[in-house]
Amino acid sequence: MENKQPIHVWAEDDRPREKLMLKGRAALSDAELIAILIGHGTRRYSAVDVGRKLLASAGNDLQRLSRMSISEMCKIEGIGKAKAVSIAAAIELGMRKKASGISEVRISNSQTAYQRLLPVFEDLVYEQFWILTLSNSNQVIAAHRVGEGGLTGTVADPRRIFKQVLDDRAAGFIAAHNHPSGNLKPSDADIRLTKRLRESAAIMDVSMLDHLIIAHTGYFSFADEGLLGAD
Repeated sequence: MENKQPIHVWAEDDRPREKLMLKGRAALSDAELIAILIGHGTRRYSAVDVGRKLLASAGNDLQRLSRMSISEMCKIEGIGKAKAVSIAAAIELGMRKKASGISEVRISNSQTAYQRLLPVFEDLVYEQFWILTLSNSNQVIAAHRVGEGGLTGTVADPRRIFKQVLDDRAAGFIAAHNHPSGNLKPSDADIRLTKRLRESAAIMDVSMLDHLIIAHTGYFSFADEGLLGAD
């Protein structure tokens, strides 16, 4: 049953900010966490009610919520542009936290690389291009987003890629981008870019270990398919 009263007159245990301070973050529901982000509701609905309505519009699925645009969130009564931006910013911080956890691992094969990169790509509906910079022992130094595009393509500048490699003093790197369509077949552009990166890496005495295409259906490894050194 929805609580129609403003949050400030709720019992302390039902007020999300106070509840977080009393019981910790894990004690709050998704709607209560969203309520803290949006601050206040409307005359008809509390902030928690608005949070519930937003979640319902995403099928109560946080992954689907992370894919919603600002304009889609603004269709919910009680959410304007400022509140939608706050929610989007919180989602982005969560995604960056996932990316920061990629380091501290050693890449032994394409499956390891895929598992470490999947959290970065799994919520995206447009293409992004990332690299993992690696030490001599294939320990991940850092993960960098080096390009992004739309639904059907991405732009990755080799100069930006190799700047990150040099800045990290890396011995090698793994390139990766996603195909939101789910099609894992590399495009002609993917093949050309891979060849260009491989050739540039050889000139700079840096190892390009792999190029992964990642989708919700799995992944494609240029190295595993014997295409990393192909012309």
